[in-house]
Amino acid sequence: MTRLSIGDPAPDFSLPTDDGRTVSLGDLRGRRVIVYFYPAAMTPGCTTQACDFTDSLSSLQAHGYDVLGISPDSPAKLAKFRDRDALTITLLSDADRSVMQAYGAFGEKKLYGKTVEGVIRSTFVVDEDGKVTLAQYNVKATGHVAKLRRDLGID
Repeated sequence: MTRLSIGDPAPDFSLPTDDGRTVSLGDLRGRRVIVYFYPAAMTPGCTTQACDFTDSLSSLQAHGYDVLGISPDSPAKLAKFRDRDALTITLLSDADRSVMQAYGAFGEKKLYGKTVEGVIRSTFVVDEDGKVTLAQYNVKATGHVAKLRRDLGID
């Protein structure tokens, strides 16, 4: 599995949203984008992380960041997730996990002491030119957004 590093070009993608649109990373050139990968909508850790991003969204946007959350869930499940938790971030479906693989966010990981294959909770910051400026793998759901804000210099 290849992992991305600072300075690497961020792999482009076009993925469906929970509301029937398609979002392409390339269409966001000129903006800074936080792309985060999470295992499954409506699970405790993923809900905590999505709610934390939603709570921080206006502040992140004020500092020039868009937020894209990507999971292997179907658009219909993502829509239920958005409605249930009043999420305002953009949720994308990577059903075939190809984007996750391109980012190194899918592969072997430890889960309750066992080695399994799955989504590796990861976060990337992509600059206005499409380059990776931050690549974090195996992040914790709880407290991650606060740590990311500190890493980005946002109080």
